[in-house]
This record gives sequence, structure tokens and C-alpha cells, in this order.
Amino acid sequence: MQTLTLGPSGPTVPALGIGTWAWGDKLYWGYGGDYDEAALRDAFKAAVEAGVNFFDTAEIYGFGESERLIGRFAKELQQPVVLATKYFPLPWRIWGSAVADALTASLKRLQVPTVDLYQVHWPFDFLMGQPTLMNALADEVQQGRIKSVGVSNYSAEQMQRAYDLLAQRGVPLAVNQVQYSLLARQIERNGVMDAARRLGVTILAYSPLAQGLLTGKYTPETNTPPQGARRLDPRFSREGLEKLAPKVGLLKEIGQKYDRTPAQVALNWLIAQGNVVPIPGAKNASQAAQNAGALGWMLSDEEQGAIAQAWQ
Repeated sequence: MQTLTLGPSGPTVPALGIGTWAWGDKLYWGYGGDYDEAALRDAFKAAVEAGVNFFDTAEIYGFGESERLIGRFAKELQQPVVLATKYFPLPWRIWGSAVADALTASLKRLQVPTVDLYQVHWPFDFLMGQPTLMNALADEVQQGRIKSVGVSNYSAEQMQRAYDLLAQRGVPLAVNQVQYSLLARQIERNGVMDAARRLGVTILAYSPLAQGLLTGKYTPETNTPPQGARRLDPRFSREGLEKLAPKVGLLKEIGQKYDRTPAQVALNWLIAQGNVVPIPGAKNASQAAQNAGALGWMLSDEEQGAIAQAWQ
């Protein structure tokens, strides 16, 4: 199993995790429609059995339901897992005590006394400010309720600021969770990737399959719209899928050489960039097992280059 340490001293995790935005989310993903708690339990079990035991959630996912489901599944399976969740900096969370309160609620839903990775979901300041926020997180590290600290959706400059504030307390910044896929490569150009490598901060890549567009499941021929709010995304229209078809075709062509799917090729490409842990979603056991198939092999340098050029 390929593994990676998050930041300089965070937990060691598989080179691939599972993102659980869709777990319990009815508004965007349509939880309760074509998938339910039983399907997610199967996904959790299949991921762990495949060695992918790193799960990323957030207090805002399903308004806490994602955390509750993960906590329930982990208790039932009784296998070691690495858990990451996120604090949402709501405008009325003014004092540092809000971090402690939010963390207490997340730990209760996850049914654990400490969390492996606690991240700030967005770089909003409002009235609390980053110094108060980072000091509150450092306090929780010292109290043992957080093992490592991360941020999410932070720019290069914001990441540097968080890194510096935490360093004043002797706490390393472990990760910056950002959108990164073959269809979303902004961090290669806006300084985030370079800053992360310089600071030793790991990139957690969310939406690494572009919400399904890189799986090959959606084609101009079938033109089957996805469930939930994604059906409003023009990239899922027939015209959008026609534009993507040649690029997805390249992923299929390369995947045939390794007996891998386009999704597995797309995930493997991200892993090959180094210092990156993709966290694709999985709503059933089949998807969880397919995600795991991105591990245990590696695209050649030539194939990586061809994919990068095609998806510029």
C-alpha cells in the first residue's frame, strides 16, 4: 500500500482517501435517492478492506450527518481508520471558544476522543480573525483533542499566514485541502502547489474526478444526467460531454494498457504529482473498490506528460 505522511509530522495515510461530502447530503447529492445508509456502510467497509482507511468529512456535510454516519460505521467495523473533519468559520463564531465547541460536537458525532486531522473549511476571517482561530486550534492540539491541523481552500498567501501563526505555537500545518483534478488545475498556476511543496504541506485534492466527469460514466451517447444539483452543471450537458469525450478517450486508451478505468488513471495521475492525496467520493462498495484500484501501480513519465498536455 502506497502511503504518505500528512505534512511534516501528521498521520501516515494511504496515498488515496475517501471524501464524504455526499454522505448524508440531500440538498446537493440527493442522499436517500439512488443511495442510502446501507450503500454507504458498504462503501465504508469496502474501502477499509481495500486498505483505504482515510476518511475526510466536515461538520457542514449533511449538517452533521456525514460525521454521524462515519462514527457509526467505524464503531460497527472496529477497524483502525484515520479521520479528518473540518470547522466552518461561520460569521457568528467570534470567539476562540467557538472552535472548542464545534470540535466537541464533531467528536461526539464521530464517537472519538480525538481527531487525526482538523481543518478550517474556508479562509473566512469575519470578526474572529486568523490569529485567534489558529491559536484556538493550537490550544486543542496541546490538549490532545486534535492530532494535526489543516486548512482548506486557502490561497498561497493565506496558507503561508496560517503556517506562520501555527509555527509560533510550535504546531506544524499538515494540509491544504483544495479542488484539484485534471479539469481543475488552478493550484499549479496560482502558487498554491509551489507554496505547499516549499512549506512541506500536503495537498488533499477534493473533487479529483470532477464530480464524475472523469469516470467515463457520463457520455454524449447516453447523456444520462447525474442526480442532485449536478444536473444543472453545463459540463454534464450533451455539448459539455462532447468537448470532454476525446480527453476521456485518452484516459480510456492509457487505462487499457494497465487494465484500469479512466477514473483510476485520473487518480493515479494526481498521486504521481507527489505530495498529493486525492479524496474521491464513494457512494457504494463498487465505487470504493474502483477508487482503490488507483493504487499499486504508476503511470510512466511519458503517459503522465501526455495526459497533462491533453488536459491543459
